[in-house]
Amino acid sequence: MSLQRLQRLEEEPANKAPQESGPPTPAQVMEQTSQEYEQIQKELTEIQVLEKQSTSEVEKLAQKNAQLTNKLRSMEDNIDTVPRQDIKETYTAAQESQMRLFMMRGQVEQLQSRQENLRRFSDSLRKILDISQGMVATSSAVSTESSPGPLPEQSAGIIRIIDAQENERQHLANQLHDGPAQSLTNLILQAEICERLFDTNPVRARTELTELKDAVTTTFQKVREFIFDLRPMMLDDLGLNPTLKKSVEDYEQKTGIACNLTITGKDQRMPSHAEVTIFRVIQHLLNNVKNHAQASHIQVQLNVDESKAKAVVEDDGAGFDVVEAMAASRARKTLGLSSMQEQVEMLGGGIKFDSAPGNGTRIEFWLPVGQ
Repeated sequence: MSLQRLQRLEEEPANKAPQESGPPTPAQVMEQTSQEYEQIQKELTEIQVLEKQSTSEVEKLAQKNAQLTNKLRSMEDNIDTVPRQDIKETYTAAQESQMRLFMMRGQVEQLQSRQENLRRFSDSLRKILDISQGMVATSSAVSTESSPGPLPEQSAGIIRIIDAQENERQHLANQLHDGPAQSLTNLILQAEICERLFDTNPVRARTELTELKDAVTTTFQKVREFIFDLRPMMLDDLGLNPTLKKSVEDYEQKTGIACNLTITGKDQRMPSHAEVTIFRVIQHLLNNVKNHAQASHIQVQLNVDESKAKAVVEDDGAGFDVVEAMAASRARKTLGLSSMQEQVEMLGGGIKFDSAPGNGTRIEFWLPVGQ
């Protein structure tokens, strides 16, 4: 199992819709979509194997990391009697183990996210194939030389969502470079300073090691927060409700904006795609409030019954012109209001935007959650 294989999967244009010089016919759409569908099935099989291998390696690394952590604690209790070389080797091994574990966990997260996205895209392509087959059959019955038909609206929506996802990935890559990657570089430099001081100034080396430990702890906490924002593992383990509660608590602490969460209805696990979509939409709406609304209070409501989940996010901020915001979202090709609306509607739900300049914002959406 290697990072190169994962990178190759990410770089392959599996999600890129074919572009034609003119509007494609239904037959062309069906052929292109069929090829895309088959390629995605192959990728899903390969990703499943990679995820299994990566998960197994994460378990082994976690055990090793726990052993090294216990060893470090034992050394700290007896640091005056432990040889310097042993201290140096153990700290080096612990750093390498933690770094490897972090990288592998991140790789598993990427694989799981990639797998989930491909599955959803595969389902959408399957629907397009069914639509295209019906269009081809109708076209053949009427005339063998019928005029070309337009690209199905659903396919166009998928293309817009893919473009938005790619832009979001670029944004996340920049965040990683400016945040965790920079912090890890500083940790490496500090570790090198400790290494040089072991033989020349042991007292200073011990002080530097204490500072290094504090820096590692701080960086690790920031990385955990970053991973939670990308894909909280507790969403898969515990479900939507506890994940949403933690996310709102963290949001309130970081932003200083009072955020009240109310959850009613049935406390049940929902299909994975529904939980992920509800969490992401609420997360995105809260980020919009932080970045644009200048609000002092937010009310988040979630109600789940046997057939659907309904969520409301309401703030007392500056508000906005809905028509202008939707047009700007489509033009920027970002994960904005238009992409949010398309994702919700593609899953059989609906969303309503209620806002005006100076009057705050109320956004309500729902998704079917029947098993």
